This record gives sequence, C-alpha cells and structure tokens, in this order.
Amino acid sequence: MSALVMESLSARDLMTREVVSIPPSMPVSAVAQLLSERGISAVPVISSAGTLLGIVTELDLIRRLSGAEDGLPGWLRRLFGNRDRDAERYAQVNGMLAEDVMTRSVITVGEDASVEHIAHIMEERGIRRVPVLRDGQLVGLVSRADLLQALLVPPPSLAAGAAEDQRLRDAIWKEIREQPWADTFYTYVSVRDGIVAFQGFARSAAVRRGLHAIAHRVEGVRGVVDDMRDGLPPSALY
Repeated sequence: MSALVMESLSARDLMTREVVSIPPSMPVSAVAQLLSERGISAVPVISSAGTLLGIVTELDLIRRLSGAEDGLPGWLRRLFGNRDRDAERYAQVNGMLAEDVMTRSVITVGEDASVEHIAHIMEERGIRRVPVLRDGQLVGLVSRADLLQALLVPPPSLAAGAAEDQRLRDAIWKEIREQPWADTFYTYVSVRDGIVAFQGFARSAAVRRGLHAIAHRVEGVRGVVDDMRDGLPPSALY
C-alpha cells in the first residue's frame, strides 16, 4: 500500500464507534462477567456526561489475584515507602468498584490522529487499544486489529473489480465488529474476485458458522474460504 493512502487514514476512519463502556460504580464482579461474555479484553469507564475516567483491562482484574500474595509491608517499607502508591495499590487489589481498579492514566488520541501516530503510541507504550476523544468525550476506540485493517486499504488506482472486493470486505467487517461474539482482534478478512477468505483464529465451531453466515448474507459474495485455526493464540492469554 502506498504511503499516500496511509497518510489519508485517521482514527476517525478506523475506530470502532459502538464501544462498550461502563460507569465507575459498576461492581468488579460485573465487569469481569462483561469482559468474559463479550469476549473483550478491556472496557472504558465513563462518567454520566460521557467523559473518559479510565479503563479496566484484564490485567487490572488479574492484579487483584496477584495482590493476594503481597503480604503485610515490613517496617522498612512502612518507613520509606510511597504512601500514595501503596494506597492506590491497596484500592486496586481490594476495591469493589470499577473506579477502584481502573487504570486512570489512559493514553488517548483525537479523531484526526494518523494511523502512523497511533501505531507508534501502541508500540512505544505496549498497549492494545487507544480511546478516541472529541472535546473530552469518548467517541470511539482504535485497537491493534483496526490498525491491521488499515494495511488492507486499497490505493485509489485499483480497478473496478478490486474496488468491488473492498466494498464486500467493508460490509462484512462492519457486521463482524457489531457482533459481541466475534473476536475482532483475531479475525482477519480478505476478498478477491468475490471470494471471502477468513484467516486468524476461531475459538469455536459456532463462531466459524457465525462468520460464514455474515459473509453469505452480503450480496455479491461468491464463496467463502475458511483458513482459520482452532482456538486462540497463546498471546491471547497475556
């Protein structure tokens, strides 16, 4: 793909707009259930006014388990320890609400942020997603999977046939992103000559059937090729 096409893409073009979000008062147990049921690894925490307050990730919830082995601080730590840091750690490990366990220092971008800038942030900070804000309000979320999709955007000079393939792919991907059971981070879609190819990982046969159903519903699709592997990759566990 040409650099010109990459430069024309921004967070506005890639972001998931229908973002699952939670209030700060949501119980931690309910947050864990939400992540499990939706098959997502993080959820933004917003105020009643739509302002982003933080984000709860799987790592934040796992911290509660690891914190069980912290033990009581020794006298040296009591004397020279960082009280604010220790208090924050205690709240994250023992808190009962989303606002207690959430990560508060969240890296965000505006709608005009380029894909190159977002990719740089993710690589530099080692994060999987970046919330997109407009006037302080959460309007979307860009994930690593969204950036991968940017690599598949066709240059303007593509022939009509290739442009039609892109139209089919856009329609399929839009539907996939709207389904809570779909693992968008591990699902990759390509279309060539009207034939849809699924690659990546599928956690179950039911998910495979659901993806096939999405593709076959799009007018113009001539066939489906399933090259997905069973289960999720080891990286999904970290």
